[in-house]
Amino acid sequence: MMESPSSSPTLQDHLSVTTGPLHLKVWEVVCIALGAFMVVVFFLTVWFTIRSRKRIRRASANIPVTQIPAISKEIKEVRVEQVPASDFGAHDGVLLTFQDKAGDRESDKDKVMVHLGVSKSRRGDESNSGSFRYMDKDAGFQSAEEGGSGTFRQTSAHAITAPSPLVGMPEFSYLGWGHWFTLRDLELATNRFSKDNIIGEGGYGIVYRGEIVNGTPVAVKKLLNNLGQAEKEFRVEVEAIGHVRHKNLVRLLGYCVEGTQRILVYEYVNNGNLEQWLHGGMSHRGSLTWEARIKILLGTAKALAYLHEAIEPKVVHRDIKSSNILIDDDFDAKVSDFGLAKLLGAGKSHVTTRVMGTFGYVAPEYANTGLLNEKSDIYSFGVVLLEAITGRDPVDYGRPANEVNLVDWLKMMVASRRSDEVVDPTIETRPSTRSLKRALLTALRCVDPDSEKRPKMGQVVRMLESDDPIPRGDRRSRHNRGGSTEMDSQRDNSDTDKSDNPDSKPSRSRASSSK
Repeated sequence: MMESPSSSPTLQDHLSVTTGPLHLKVWEVVCIALGAFMVVVFFLTVWFTIRSRKRIRRASANIPVTQIPAISKEIKEVRVEQVPASDFGAHDGVLLTFQDKAGDRESDKDKVMVHLGVSKSRRGDESNSGSFRYMDKDAGFQSAEEGGSGTFRQTSAHAITAPSPLVGMPEFSYLGWGHWFTLRDLELATNRFSKDNIIGEGGYGIVYRGEIVNGTPVAVKKLLNNLGQAEKEFRVEVEAIGHVRHKNLVRLLGYCVEGTQRILVYEYVNNGNLEQWLHGGMSHRGSLTWEARIKILLGTAKALAYLHEAIEPKVVHRDIKSSNILIDDDFDAKVSDFGLAKLLGAGKSHVTTRVMGTFGYVAPEYANTGLLNEKSDIYSFGVVLLEAITGRDPVDYGRPANEVNLVDWLKMMVASRRSDEVVDPTIETRPSTRSLKRALLTALRCVDPDSEKRPKMGQVVRMLESDDPIPRGDRRSRHNRGGSTEMDSQRDNSDTDKSDNPDSKPSRSRASSSK
C-alpha cells in the first residue's frame, strides 16, 4: 500500500513555531512588537504636542510692540470710572470707547474716562501756587462720540517737569504713558536681577538698581506675586502716579507685563532716604544740617499738597514715612512707594476694615475706625517732621516707658517747657529759637488727634516756607490742646527771641560737602 504525501504547513503552523532563547512563539513576538510600536508612537505624539505648545507660548511672549497683548488690555482698563462725559469737561484725561462687536450700535458702546491723576486747570492763569503748578488747556475735551471702537483720545497740557530721561527710546505704551519694557530689557539692565544689584526689599517686592540701553540709571521694582498681590500693587501704583509729574515725586518711567511678572521702572535716586540719614544708614556721609532737614520736609509737603489739592481725583499715599522719602544729590525730597495709595474724589473719604500703613506713622482715626482721607497723610507727615527735628524713631521700645512714643513724648516735653531739649543732638549748628518753634508748631498741628483741626498740606507748605511770625490767633486756637501750652505762653518771644543764632545761616550738610 502506498503512503499519501504529507500536507504543506499552514500559517497557523508558522505562527506556532517556537523561536529564540525565550522560546516565544512567532505570534507572541509579533504582538509584542506591535505593542511596542504603538507605545513609541504615543510618546512621540505627546512630545510633539508639548513642544508645539511651548513654541506657541514663547512666540506669544515675544510679540512685537505693535500688537497689544490681552493682559495689557486688561490693565489699560484699570479702575475706570463710568460717568457722563460732561462731568469731565474741566479735567484732563484719557477718553476710551470700547465696542464688543462690530455691529453694536453707538449707544451700546462703553464710554469711560480713565483717571490716573490729572492736574486741575485754571483758564488764563499761568501763575504758580506755592506747592504746585496749574496746567493750562491747549485743547478742549473731545466727546466719546468722536472716537471709533477701541480708540482713545488724550487732551493735551503743558508738562510740569523736565522731559523723560528715556530720551531716544520709543514710547510704546498701552497705558497712555511711559515705556513698555520687555522682561529681557530688564534682565539685561539688572544683570539678570543679580543679588548684587538689590537696593531695597519689602513685603511687596525687591528693588534693583539697573541701567537701561540708553545709559539711564533706573530702579526696577519686581513685585512678588503672593496671592495676586503683584497684580494689585501694580494696578495701584500705575493708577496713582502713572500720569503724575512733580519734582518731589519719584517718577514712574515704565513697566513690564509678561506672564505673571509685574515690574515697575522708576527714576533712580542715589542719595539714600531720610530714614538712613536720620538713623545711621548714611552716617558715613555725615549728619544732616537743620536747613537740609527743613528743605527735605518742605519738598515732601509740596509733593503731598500736589497729590491732595492739585489733581483730580486726589491721591492719598497711606504710607508716608521717612524710608519712603528718597533724597537726591541736591537734598531734594522724592516721595516714593505708592503701593498702598488710594484715589479719592473731591471731598470724599474711604472707610476700610483693613488698615494699611506703618506702625507709629498711622493716624489714630484711621487705625481705630478705618476712616481714610488726606488728613491721614497729614498726620503721618507730622510724625516725619518730628522725627527729623528730634532724630528719634516714631516708636522706640529701647527708651523709657514715657519716651517710647515720639508724639506723646514731644507733647510732654513742650508742656513742660523743655522744647529746646528735643533737637537732634547730632545737628552741629542748632536752629534758631524761631525756626525750631515754627517747625514744632507745624508738626503739632499736623498730629492733632482731631483730624478736622489739622491743616491742609498747602497750609503746611506756607508755614514751613514763611519767615513771618505765626499769627497769635493760631496759637490761641491751640490753647489747652496737647503739646501747645508752652507755645501759647510765649506769644511774643517765640518769633523774636534774642537767642536767634546768627551763625545758623543756610548751609549744606556735611554729607553734601563730602561728596
